[in-house]
Amino acid sequence: QVQLVESGGGSVQPGGSLRLSCTVTGATLNYYAIGWFRQVPGQEREGVSCSWSNPGSHYYADSVKGRFSISRDSAKNTVYLETNDLKPEDTGVYFCAAGRPSVGSSWYCHPKGYDYWGQGTQVTVSS
Repeated sequence: QVQLVESGGGSVQPGGSLRLSCTVTGATLNYYAIGWFRQVPGQEREGVSCSWSNPGSHYYADSVKGRFSISRDSAKNTVYLETNDLKPEDTGVYFCAAGRPSVGSSWYCHPKGYDYWGQGTQVTVSS
């Protein structure tokens, strides 16, 4: 069974950085796209960054372009989301998910494109 576990969340001041990790078990990482999604109370879960193993497949939401970076370590079956220059509006629960959506499809970085989900890690950006 595919399982995902996130870690690395926390509380930081505006301008700070965090590295979120998503470790996958029960599956070979390269067989899946991995997405990072963010959710705040009362709002729908939104795609932040998604990728297959090919760097050309990396997708970033406009709100995080230039500040966040997604990468993967296949040897560790882990995907990272480097978050820099954090803003209060980045606050939320960050989930990672695994799926097989096609690059460029409507579901590529949409929750409906992903089948397996982690439990989430809280990121709070506040002064």
